[in-house]
Amino acid sequence: MTVTVVVGNPKPASRTLTAAVGLARALRPDTEPAVIDLVEFGPGLLSWGDPAVGEAARAVSASELVIFASPTFKATYTGLLKLFLEQFEGGTGLAGVLAVPLMLGAGPAHALAPDLLLKPVLVELGATTALPGLYLADRTFAEDGVLDAYAERWQPVAQALSAVSHSK
Repeated sequence: MTVTVVVGNPKPASRTLTAAVGLARALRPDTEPAVIDLVEFGPGLLSWGDPAVGEAARAVSASELVIFASPTFKATYTGLLKLFLEQFEGGTGLAGVLAVPLMLGAGPAHALAPDLLLKPVLVELGATTALPGLYLADRTFAEDGVLDAYAERWQPVAQALSAVSHSK
């Protein structure tokens, strides 16, 4: 079982990263997630053919479960995440991947952002997005129980779907 976390926060070692790793571990407690913190690629995301970016894209495509995480930024996901998602072919680039959109923000105004903004892009790239997106308050997610409640509800579904989805 391969579980990967892709983080589009422009700050390294961010709360978004912490939340995404926590969600991955909660959904698939049997597997330690691989982490792709996009900020580490710097200008490599701006051009085609960067070896490190290509390797990361291949790792994501080969994963069974991927958490795509971003802070809400100007009411949507970050450009950093958008640049990485451009690496995948439309319709097939994420085929066989169970993708979960995760977004963090300062308040409830953007609570629908994971499902309304990030999920459609993941679907366009061929991912299976059967689980609802998760929105977390960036300052309280570690203690408010929202992540744990989500994982308790969706962990059995994620476990079942990730194996089925990945059998290309």
